[in-house]
Amino acid sequence: MATFLYKLGRLAFRRRHFVALIWIALLTIAGVGAASAPAAGSSSFSIPGVEAQKAFDLLEQRFPGASADGATARVVFKAPDGEKMTDAANKAAVEKTVKELGDGSEVVSVSDPYTTNAVSKDGTVAYTSVKYEVSAVELKDSSKEALEATADKAEDSGLTVEMGGDALQAQAEQEATGEIIGLALAAVVLVVTLGSLVAAGLPLLTAIIGVGIGVATITSLASALDLGDTTSTLALMIGLAVGIDYALFIVSRYRTELAEGRDREEAVGRATGTAGSAVVFAGLTVVIALAGLSVVGVPMLTKMGLAAAGTVVISVLIALTMVPALLGHAGRMVRPAGEKGRLLGRRKAEEPAAARPNMGARWASFVIRRPVAVLLFGVLGLGAIALPATQMELGLPDDGSQPTSTTQRRAYDLLSEGFGPGFNGPLMLVVDAKDSADPQSAATAVTDEVKDLEGVVSVTPATFNKAGDTAMITVIPDSKPSSKQTEDLVHTIRGVGAGVTADTDAKVLVTGTTAMNIDFSQKLTDALVPYLALVVGLAFLLLIVVFRSILVPLKAALGFLLSVLAALGAVVAVFQWGWLASLLGVEETGPIMSMMPIFLVGVVFGLAMDYEVFLVTRMREAYVHGESPSQAVVTGFKYSARVVAAAAVIMIAVFSGFIGSSESMIKMIGFGLAIAVFFDAFVVRMAIVPAVLALLGKKAWWLPKWLDRALPNVDVEGEGLRARTGTTPRDEDKELVRT
Repeated sequence: MATFLYKLGRLAFRRRHFVALIWIALLTIAGVGAASAPAAGSSSFSIPGVEAQKAFDLLEQRFPGASADGATARVVFKAPDGEKMTDAANKAAVEKTVKELGDGSEVVSVSDPYTTNAVSKDGTVAYTSVKYEVSAVELKDSSKEALEATADKAEDSGLTVEMGGDALQAQAEQEATGEIIGLALAAVVLVVTLGSLVAAGLPLLTAIIGVGIGVATITSLASALDLGDTTSTLALMIGLAVGIDYALFIVSRYRTELAEGRDREEAVGRATGTAGSAVVFAGLTVVIALAGLSVVGVPMLTKMGLAAAGTVVISVLIALTMVPALLGHAGRMVRPAGEKGRLLGRRKAEEPAAARPNMGARWASFVIRRPVAVLLFGVLGLGAIALPATQMELGLPDDGSQPTSTTQRRAYDLLSEGFGPGFNGPLMLVVDAKDSADPQSAATAVTDEVKDLEGVVSVTPATFNKAGDTAMITVIPDSKPSSKQTEDLVHTIRGVGAGVTADTDAKVLVTGTTAMNIDFSQKLTDALVPYLALVVGLAFLLLIVVFRSILVPLKAALGFLLSVLAALGAVVAVFQWGWLASLLGVEETGPIMSMMPIFLVGVVFGLAMDYEVFLVTRMREAYVHGESPSQAVVTGFKYSARVVAAAAVIMIAVFSGFIGSSESMIKMIGFGLAIAVFFDAFVVRMAIVPAVLALLGKKAWWLPKWLDRALPNVDVEGEGLRARTGTTPRDEDKELVRT
């Protein structure tokens, strides 16, 4: 591996003009494709195999004109203080609005609040439901604009008018302020780490090109593959972070090779062969984690994971080819490690890279002297932060989680005020009586059983299809959609349905947005353990090949579990309990997004293995070349700790930029990833890892002889390259451990 990448790096250096042109051409092609492609909307949402989805599919078959998955909107009216919606003037204004709403080209039906009992008991709030023939993803902008314009006209009569429903989905503000701040912080870290503007600019430039190609390709395929805007946001988030980091590792190693006296082409080759090998395997772990989301069985998650994985692959390829090419273009503007404001010339090969131990080496020496204390402090600290995760409640964001400044949130609050909290999450019961001798009796039996259940406010009469073999029944709970009480009620109704099926041969299915969210959460929870087993298992095997050790990969996996549990604990504390919520702009606390645990596990595992590979491969390299286990730990920290810390700070900066998003899902993901990277890089990899390696000593690198012979030799340590120059472990590293 190292020898192949060494040759690839030298080739890219020599053919730098050609390599740069290829990547620029790819960026141009992807950009043209994105510019000519239809705009991406929100990806269609389906969960194959769950009861709620089966009910939706059944409604499509039995009620073909009902548009079961069609978009819906609720226009909510509130009378001025001292008035009621039944007053003549207010009633006339509502009826006029209902008529205008019905004129829309994609509108199937509009309900009249005065004939459908859609006026609150105190007479202050009323609503009309608008049903469209197409889904929210397919709804034309002109239909949304007509809805908004009609509501604005209704307000001229003095009524308060707000709108909710999926037809008017809350669009994330397209301001890139947070992302720009994140990139600016990354640039500052790069300048401090690499010591020059040119060296710092290379990782930023290559990361932007890689992300540009990835996101533009996603945009080009968005319409054909039903990729939502969240898909490109995730690819942007992950692609920027790993793109900068991978390039940073190669540029940093290149400067170290220059400092040891090698010419620029040789330094590029050796940097690509050694640091590039780590980049390849680190990238593979990220790709495994993201592509592994496919096993969950949710199409939206599969698309998000595969798209982000594709962007990571592009980032790896750019780091291995375009970075060496640009280093060739930069020439002497990228200085050897240790040189500051002026070019000091090439160092001799035998001159040490640093005159005295740097901070990374001193920290490693401290940990080696006190491994038990450091290990206990790290494990107990992360364990305490993880405790809130034991109280985690899962759900999906709805209009109630939107900022109070949005019309969706205000409509949600008005409906809760006028009709009760459960009104925003009605349950739809589908009675499939095709095999029943008496469909009418079956539907009546369901209605009678459900209306007597605790937690049910009202049950509407059954509505049958034309064939008379399928009925729809609407149930209004007395609790809000995301509450545990509503979830319990769904399970209770399904239990009642099983009894009705036994008596009448009619199948009872519970669906609706609330039931779909509950089923989605359950499906993700059930998939978490198999997903963990698959991803961690594959990565464990990969790391055994990289490190040729059993205990080092095992330690890496256990450290990751600590990181992700602590990150979930922090997410629960902020987004569910409300700790520091105002500081982070969290306006509404509530259940944690259902996909957050499995998503955080996937992404954080990949990123955690990045730091493990970059840090420990340098230790492995030193150990293989003759250093003692303790010396190898110090050497690894001496040459990698600063770069790994810088890479972590860059990732934290990039992810933190998304905390400013107005979309609750993106805000939660940005915070979760940022805090997870902090825990993993600075607590697990910088403290727990060296402490464990110090305690294990030579046992850390033990591998059964039969397994050693069976495993392929990927030469991540660059033994073949080391043999070319005959370099040996540095005496000052050995002296540092002795002192």
